[in-house]
Amino acid sequence: MKKKAVYNHEQVRNELFLAFGYYITESSGHNSEYVSWFRKRPDLIEKYCTSGTGWNPGEYAYILKQYKDRVKTWKKTITDWLENPAPLNLKRGHEYAAYIINAFMGGDPYEFNGNVPNTGLITNLPDDVCVEVPVLANRRGLNPMHVGALPPQLAIMNNLSIGIEEMTVEAAITGDPEMVFQAICYDPLTSAVCSLDEIRRMVKAMLRKNQAHLPQFETIKF
Repeated sequence: MKKKAVYNHEQVRNELFLAFGYYITESSGHNSEYVSWFRKRPDLIEKYCTSGTGWNPGEYAYILKQYKDRVKTWKKTITDWLENPAPLNLKRGHEYAAYIINAFMGGDPYEFNGNVPNTGLITNLPDDVCVEVPVLANRRGLNPMHVGALPPQLAIMNNLSIGIEEMTVEAAITGDPEMVFQAICYDPLTSAVCSLDEIRRMVKAMLRKNQAHLPQFETIKF
């Protein structure tokens, strides 16, 4: 981290590592949206989200811009690929699927990080939420491994996100716009930037804008 080139590659991830003692897997761009410390002021956005050398330092609408650019080129890309006379490279890559299937069918066991229901695997996160833990794939299937308790500084961050997500799902199922608002009140970045009244007005405006796609919300008056 003391080497500028190392630090600058993933500024947000490295700041989180320096603060909490563990390295997080998500990219700096996404991480800057999930927490309250990097995007709440223009000077912080300039400092942490513009000059990183990783694939996504935090540029606004980075992925959306890529998708829009691809609209113009995807047909030519596919045509060039199909017409390329060079033989296809059929060497196995590093994606999990082929190794998992091979292990399940009786080949070499394979260990990977997988998303599974929390059946007591992480003891200080709620039961049945989705957690990412080491999983051993073999002919007996997928076998998640017990992790135990997360360090408290990480458990707080995870439990906040879990609570917000569970409220959001409940709101979507029941069509309760008030619960949507209450869930977003706890979103770290939103609460760092907006007042409660501003959040309420923002949620109401977004629900109105998307009302045709959200039939479960019979009313957006809250």
